[in-house]
Amino acid sequence: MKILYLCHRFPFPPRRGGKIRPFNMIRHLSACGHEVTVASVARSAQEADEGHGIAAHCAHYEMVQVHEAIQAARMAVRLPTPTPSSMGYFYSPVLASRVQGLIARERFDLVFVHCSSAAQYVASVRHLPKILDFGDMDSQKWLEYARYKPFPLSAGYWLEGRKLEREERRLARGFDMCTATTRAEWETLERYDTGTPTDWFPNGVDSDYFSPGEEPYDPDTISFVGRMDYYPNAQCMLDFCANVFPRLRQRRPNLRLLIVGADPVTGVRRLAELPGVTVTGSVPDVRPYVRRSAAMVAPLNIARGTQNKILEAMAMGVPVVTSPAAAGGVDAVPQEHFLVADAHAEQSAALLRVLEDAQERRRLALAGRARVLSHHAWPASMRRLDSIIERTVSSYGLAPRQAAQPANA
Repeated sequence: MKILYLCHRFPFPPRRGGKIRPFNMIRHLSACGHEVTVASVARSAQEADEGHGIAAHCAHYEMVQVHEAIQAARMAVRLPTPTPSSMGYFYSPVLASRVQGLIARERFDLVFVHCSSAAQYVASVRHLPKILDFGDMDSQKWLEYARYKPFPLSAGYWLEGRKLEREERRLARGFDMCTATTRAEWETLERYDTGTPTDWFPNGVDSDYFSPGEEPYDPDTISFVGRMDYYPNAQCMLDFCANVFPRLRQRRPNLRLLIVGADPVTGVRRLAELPGVTVTGSVPDVRPYVRRSAAMVAPLNIARGTQNKILEAMAMGVPVVTSPAAAGGVDAVPQEHFLVADAHAEQSAALLRVLEDAQERRRLALAGRARVLSHHAWPASMRRLDSIIERTVSSYGLAPRQAAQPANA
């Protein structure tokens, strides 16, 4: 098949959550023999330069570089309108024109969109089967932000969340299939009751790349991984360092916390002044930091979809202690494959359980990796995607042009 694939962030290199899922879909579809055209925006010259690497994984791509000041203005002009501001942030009239040109010239069999913010480019297309992969239901994330942000920011996030929820419903009605990343996100999508068929397929993890290390771990090191300019990551580390880490240091005075991730905001950088806390900033490879850890923590209060950091740590055989909010996006059994703890005292107790019991740590390390291999492998997820695509194209009334099976199928 000829597939037009649109996404809100340019999907190469796949180093962050918003790029990992679309990249693996594009790579899989191309490996199956489909002719995939990718269209998206790049937000900087560096992202544009690095993004050209997608050429090895698709037949063609359209990249348009946008500028933050202009995108911020596009958000601002939507504030007094019913249109969500986030739609302006991901909109480019140049990309819109190119997409329209592609659809006019090419004979596509399917339009596939990842993320609701990219759906605006093909919302008016009616003569082709279309799938909208919401991934996460972004409206619900903004509504969660409203609970944690001070006024008037809380009011702004609440309004954006309500506007986006209405827009998600409207967009879903214009597609032939809508999907999500997790069962929980799918249940939210189902509650919209749009009349459009829905399904879900999970994120996977490259278990060969994220594999256990050969060096021994440090029983007095724990870690957190994530972009540190992302509010949920920054907020949870500020909370953890204020309310959990001091408890742990009372019991284990030599304990260290590694906060690993790019662009830490000022508040996170200041955490490095606390005894035992290291804030690394951007690193070329997160694996050595996680592998040397006795456990990785993911105590997020705000979490939608799948936290790839959890899957990657589990794949490396590093036990994870996480919050219920972050655990909901992982297909695993709490306390069997990872530890789920809510209150600060519970998080402290769970971490001490791993830090002070080598057998329990080993049990969780083995169980966690085994669960990732069985339930979060990309090949299994992509088989679900293949089925979704086949059903959608067939139900539209077109016989899908068959593609070759990938070599590892």
